[in-house]
Amino acid sequence: MKRKFKNIDKRGVHLVTHSDPKSAISEQYRQIRTNILFSSVDKEVKSIVVTSAEPSDGKSTTAANLAIVLAQQGKQVLLVDTDLRKPSVHYTFNVSNMDGLTSVLTKEISLDKAITKTKVPNLDILTSGPIPPNPSELLDSKSMETILEQLKDRFEYVVLDSPPILVVTDSQILAKKCDGVVLVVASGKTHKESALQAKELLENARSNIFGVVLNAVESVKNRYYMEYK
Repeated sequence: MKRKFKNIDKRGVHLVTHSDPKSAISEQYRQIRTNILFSSVDKEVKSIVVTSAEPSDGKSTTAANLAIVLAQQGKQVLLVDTDLRKPSVHYTFNVSNMDGLTSVLTKEISLDKAITKTKVPNLDILTSGPIPPNPSELLDSKSMETILEQLKDRFEYVVLDSPPILVVTDSQILAKKCDGVVLVVASGKTHKESALQAKELLENARSNIFGVVLNAVESVKNRYYMEYK
């Protein structure tokens, strides 16, 4: 059973890779996709955590557009909102968040009922669900590990939109459970010390860092683009 689309007023992130797939920005997202898939030749990449050093660095925009360019290859992709404190995926895709990941973790609904089709071919989403009082504990639970394994069996790629790593420990918890992590930093906004601290936290969590997406960079033609390092 799939949930119906709702008219939701709050603003989500810009899905440029879907609305303008031939743009320079979309090409940069495809380059990020390529770099991730070639970064681990000896191990299959199926689950990808996207986090940022600080709030408003663009991690939700990166996660959603990365999921879309993966789906554009004809792969079955799931975008999961694991930001259980400040979720946004339901706004971006204009769906209800009455049920979602937290509903599945607390066994209120089944995983099948929580997953929603989107208007983007090959892309489904799993919204956060109701905001819980104990996000870190839920994400670090055995139930979360079980759900991730089920999702990796069902989808070819699972992209997790996770909270800023310097704010809460959630992203470190998820990074340990997934194949790798992408760190998003914003040019002219993210402090160098914050970026280095975020990288250190991910390394301490023994996560596989695919790379860093440098967001909000102006090119010589004043075109917004993204750079993968």
